Amino acid sequence: MRTSGASAEIRTTSKIGVSDVTGEVRRALAASGIQQGIAIVSVPHTTCCVCINEPEPGLLEDLARLAARLIEPVAPREGFAHDRIDNNARAHLFASLVGGSVVLVVGNGALSLGTWQAVLLVEADGPRLRRLEMTFLGE
Repeated sequence: MRTSGASAEIRTTSKIGVSDVTGEVRRALAASGIQQGIAIVSVPHTTCCVCINEPEPGLLEDLARLAARLIEPVAPREGFAHDRIDNNARAHLFASLVGGSVVLVVGNGALSLGTWQAVLLVEADGPRLRRLEMTFLGE
């Protein structure tokens, strides 16, 4: 079994938004030479997350709007304890719900994604420079 790692910098441009990072993962997988195994994609940040879903523009907009509703509600803040430090507790909580990593199967040198699936980075406290970490295990 071999292991290969890579990272990519993703610059987010809005406070809350979604970026399709599938291309970055595919390029890193190709460079790794791994043909069969798994890909682990993660973000070493606590206010953004990664998920697998459809990159259709309307759905990306819907996902960003849902995140905004959870992160920046119209009602007054409930006063989360973490907000005393840097006023972004909701972004941390949202990222915790979605998760900081995904695991994908690699077969024949390609990500085993369904027809409509993509790897998405969801920004909850931008704009920021984010790092996407990728580890490939296999043969």
